[in-house]
Amino acid sequence: MIKIIKVGLASFGMSGLVFHGPLLKANEGFIVRKVLERTKRLSEEMFPDSEIVRDYTQILEDPEIDLVVVNTPDKLHYSMTKQALEARKHVVVEKPFTISVEEGKELIELSKRNDRILTVFQNRRWDSDFLTVQKVVNEGWLGRIVEFEIHFDRYKDSIQENTWKEDPETGTDVLYNLGSHLIDQALVLFGFPQSVFADLKKVRKGSRVDDYFHIHMYYADFKAILKCSYQVREPGPKFMVHGSKGSFIKYGIDPQEEDLKNGKMPGSKNWGEEPQEYNGKLNTLSPKKKFNGILPGLPGNYPLFYQNLYNSIIYDDALAVKPEEALDVIRIIEAAQKSNIDKNNLTVKIIL
Repeated sequence: MIKIIKVGLASFGMSGLVFHGPLLKANEGFIVRKVLERTKRLSEEMFPDSEIVRDYTQILEDPEIDLVVVNTPDKLHYSMTKQALEARKHVVVEKPFTISVEEGKELIELSKRNDRILTVFQNRRWDSDFLTVQKVVNEGWLGRIVEFEIHFDRYKDSIQENTWKEDPETGTDVLYNLGSHLIDQALVLFGFPQSVFADLKKVRKGSRVDDYFHIHMYYADFKAILKCSYQVREPGPKFMVHGSKGSFIKYGIDPQEEDLKNGKMPGSKNWGEEPQEYNGKLNTLSPKKKFNGILPGLPGNYPLFYQNLYNSIIYDDALAVKPEEALDVIRIIEAAQKSNIDKNNLTVKIIL
C-alpha cells in the first residue's frame, strides 16, 4: 500500500490554484489536508475534503501534516518556512527561495538540524524548451559553447493595482520573480559563474518596481546572457545557443502553465508537448550529431518535481532541487543588484 504524505497549503492564490494544487492532486502519494485561506473558500472546488483554515498555526500545529507548501508572497517566504521547519515539517517554498543569502543560509541550517527536507519550486527546470536545450548542450551537439542567451519577456503596459508584485518592497521586482527561473536554468546548465554584470531598470511608465533586467554571467570562455522586459510586444527567440560546431534557436514558451490555467490536469493526453511551430532550429556540424533542420522539443513535465519530492521523503532519493542550489540563485540576484548600483564596475566577483 502506498504511503501518503499529508500536505498543508499555505495559500490558495494563483500558485496554489494553477501549480501546486493540480500537481499535488495528480500525484496519488500526496493528499492535501488543510489549506490556508484568510477570507475566501476558493480551494473547496479542487479539494472538497480538505479543511480551510484561517490561521497558519492551524497547519503547523497539526501533527498529521507532513509537508507544508509555502506559496505566499516573496517577503513571507523566510518567516513562514522557518516556522514550518521549527514545527518539524518538510517544506516546499516557492521561488525565489528567500530575499537574502543570509536568510537562505539560516533556513538550510535549520532544515539540517531538524532533519527535514527543504526544497524550492523551480518548476521551469521541467519546461519543454529548457529540457530540449539541456539535451542539446549536455550531449555536445554544438561543440564548445561560445554564447548562451535566454529571454523571458512579457508585455504589460499598465500598473496592476492591489497586488504585492507592484509594491516597491524588497523581492517584488522582476529580477526575483522571473529572474529566479532564468538564473536557475543557467546555473543548472553551466554551474556558478566567475562574475556578473547587470542592468536593472523600470520600463513601464509609472512603474514602482524594476521590470527589466539584462544580466551577463561570465564563465571562463563564454558568457550567458539573461534578459527580461515587460515591454516586449513581439517576442524574439526564447533561447539562442551558439557553439564552435553549431547553433540552436528556440521560440515559444512551455505550454504547461497555460494548460493548468485552462483546467487541464497533469498526466492527460499529450501533456507537456509544445506546438510544432515552437520546435527549435538546430544547425550543427558536430560529429556527435550532424543536423540542419527542425528539432522537436522534449515534453515538459512539471509533475516530476513532486514525484521526486515524494521519493526523497519516502525512499531517501536525492533531491532534484537542493536548497543550496536555490541559494546560489539568490547569490546571483544580490550580485546583479550590486553591479547595477556600482555603474563604474563592469563585473562583480561572486563571494561564496
